[in-house]
Amino acid sequence: MKNSYKAKLLILDDEADMLRLLQRSLSADLGCEVDVAAKAVDALALLEHSWYDVILADVRMPGMNGMEFLDHINKDHGDLTVIMMTAFGSIDLAVESIKKGAYDFITKPFEHDKLLRLVQKALERSRLVKENSALQQKIREQDTFHEMVGISPKMLKIFETIRLIGKTDVMVLITGESGTGKDMAARAIHDISGRRNQSFVSVNCPNLPESILESELFGYKKGAFTNATQDKKGIFWEAQGGTIFLDEIGDISPTLQTKLLKVLQDKEIRPLGANRNIKVDVRIIASTNQDLPKLIQEHAFREDLFYRLNVFSLHMPPLRERPEDIPLLVGHFLNKTSKEFNKSVKNISPDLMQKFMKHSWRGNIRELQNIISRSVLLAYSEEITAQDIDWPKDNTAVCFMGDEIGALSYKEAKSLLLDRFHRGYIDNLLRKNGGNITKSAKDCGLERQALQQIMKRYGIRPKDNSADDRQISPPEKL
Repeated sequence: MKNSYKAKLLILDDEADMLRLLQRSLSADLGCEVDVAAKAVDALALLEHSWYDVILADVRMPGMNGMEFLDHINKDHGDLTVIMMTAFGSIDLAVESIKKGAYDFITKPFEHDKLLRLVQKALERSRLVKENSALQQKIREQDTFHEMVGISPKMLKIFETIRLIGKTDVMVLITGESGTGKDMAARAIHDISGRRNQSFVSVNCPNLPESILESELFGYKKGAFTNATQDKKGIFWEAQGGTIFLDEIGDISPTLQTKLLKVLQDKEIRPLGANRNIKVDVRIIASTNQDLPKLIQEHAFREDLFYRLNVFSLHMPPLRERPEDIPLLVGHFLNKTSKEFNKSVKNISPDLMQKFMKHSWRGNIRELQNIISRSVLLAYSEEITAQDIDWPKDNTAVCFMGDEIGALSYKEAKSLLLDRFHRGYIDNLLRKNGGNITKSAKDCGLERQALQQIMKRYGIRPKDNSADDRQISPPEKL
């Protein structure tokens, strides 16, 4: 079947005769749809509602000229293929337009056959760009499963397992090292299940003391203890019909293990201070980075609770066992973090990728994400190189997005993270260079004055007094 798609061209020129000539000739010779505009603002208005395979734009026009128009294209429609036209042939102008992102350049008066060949090449380039974009989207869709990224056999098996168990209501125990994505797997199971339209409540067991965790899970009645000034329903009640994710279940106390076992057996809870039980309907997914059978032997974890939770087990592999997923994860985190920090970092250098492939990744995916996040935040170009990476000395992840910021607003969390980043990075930089600001600025790619401004803003002083360095004034108020 013949492809019925007709390419679309947009021609921008302030000469009416030129517009009519090009519209008539190109639509006839190339079989294209051709729209025209006499002003750049009119062309930009057309681009708000239509997609064009190729744009031909004159350089010299009243009002917004062709170069300014090209700037708008690069900002809002970066994938468009643009050919610049001018009656004032200039190598410098041609180079400038190419640097600004134009596909090619042609001078007036031009031979019609030459223009046809150029537009045909531009149409081919546009077609390849669209095909590549569609292919990348398809790859992203195939390689991402409910925010989990991977094409390795181990991850593909996990995706398939989640599809199967997600449709059931069985309890699931997810095991694996810290940073392997156990929480994401739990969320994916919930999102596939029949409970997906109900609550998904995650409980980080180690972060709460036993007394608080018990009241958070089961609730309490007014007057049950000091400061219990009103009834609290508890997580089990609030998650009715949904899923509770008990993260790091191996850290809860034996007393709480006993109470949790009774809830799982009877499907009832009794809030603290209450005199009757309440029926609950929740699905339990638990996770641990510990060896529960070993804890059972040490009498630190109840064997009957283990078997109650472990109706179905899912093991998340460490990143070192799935190296083929590292390039995909790097691309995923680069894209995500660049958008978050409003940066234009697009890739990492080949030598850095080799280092990533050989790294032990004791902190697993979280470690990789943290390194990419720090590097994007620091980056001054579109590519991150091996020299840009400040590896943690013990090869473990530095918690860039720690649990402690979860209760903060976006603005507060961002301010805290930026403060920690600048203090940690610049402190290490100055220590390495004996407090020499000039050398430190050169090492990190900043101008000396720019580094001093950052030090002033965050109240950072050189570790050693050096003849090169001046006094740094106290930190500015943020």
